[in-house]
Amino acid sequence: MILAKAPGFHVPPVTELFAFAPIFTFKVGGMTFHVTFVTFVMYALTLLIGGLFVAAFRRPAIIPGTLQNLMEAGVDAIRENIVLPTIGPEGDRYMPLLTAMFFFVFALNFMEVVPLIQFPVSSHMAIPFFLAVISYVMFIAIGIRRQGPIAYFKDAIVIPGVPKAILPLLIVIELVSKFVFRPITLAVRLFANMMAGHVMLTIFFLASAYFLYRADSLFLHVAFIGPLALSVILIGFEMFIALIQAFIFTILTAVYIDESLHPAH
Repeated sequence: MILAKAPGFHVPPVTELFAFAPIFTFKVGGMTFHVTFVTFVMYALTLLIGGLFVAAFRRPAIIPGTLQNLMEAGVDAIRENIVLPTIGPEGDRYMPLLTAMFFFVFALNFMEVVPLIQFPVSSHMAIPFFLAVISYVMFIAIGIRRQGPIAYFKDAIVIPGVPKAILPLLIVIELVSKFVFRPITLAVRLFANMMAGHVMLTIFFLASAYFLYRADSLFLHVAFIGPLALSVILIGFEMFIALIQAFIFTILTAVYIDESLHPAH
């Protein structure tokens, strides 16, 4: 027997907040790909960010215009606050990767508060996972190129000076933490923060709408201002989180690159 829901406000299932019907599908090599609204937003952001950088720096002027000045400020902020403090001057060669990563992650996150979209693209786990794989492959490739494969992996997992009795245990811990948990935590941190923010905003905005339009109580009709005001505050908080999560993802990638370039052991 299926029981009807009791009257009142009900939070929608989480799956409804993150599931998008495919606009169209196609197959490649026996694999089915679904193109959804989120797919279009992600590729539109990719084109937009790339277009802004091309437009700003295709013909750089000595006296920069508004767009060039704005993009230069963004690049300088990443260099001064992420690259130089973490990697040092040698990090300039990795500026294109880290700059693109920061702007892309920030744009994906910021879609949460953009009208008509109102969905953080990075709350789909596949996207943070893909970005984490890029970071993972990059710092391993850089470490192997700089130190050689044997020296790199030895430095990464073997801690010198520890008693031989516990060395095998520490090797396993270092191996798992650096080459298994590191990309997982990088992806999950971004995914979980953006997913939680989207759920919170949805609940408070739906509660505001329910109190105002559907509630039977006059008190609730007036009380809608409470969750609505909190929703506005949460929008500002989500904008801050969007920036912070892009910063954290980028600076952790820079830290991993620095470890590959400058072995601590």
